[in-house]
Amino acid sequence: MFLDIFALVVMGVLLAVVIWLVVLLGPLPGKIAAGRGHPQADAIRVLGWVGLITMGGAWLVALVWAHFKPKVPSGSTDPELERRVAELEKKLAQVGSEGAEA
Repeated sequence: MFLDIFALVVMGVLLAVVIWLVVLLGPLPGKIAAGRGHPQADAIRVLGWVGLITMGGAWLVALVWAHFKPKVPSGSTDPELERRVAELEKKLAQVGSEGAEA
């Protein structure tokens, strides 16, 4: 009788520890990504939780992804890209004015 109760208590403690670890580790990749200013921090946060639900494979991917921030050019713009954007904005304005007339 005593061993049955003791085994039940041990199993309960182990279950509580597992739940605590899931709650502690689930948001970890998302917190790291947000702290590093990663542009896809929300996606990393979701992948972290999905990874824990699926037994950890995707969680490791989220953890690695959180550590790599894509390089963004600092203030340098491509003149060809600016020309294309201006051209598309002009076309969009023409389409908008044609739609207003109809």
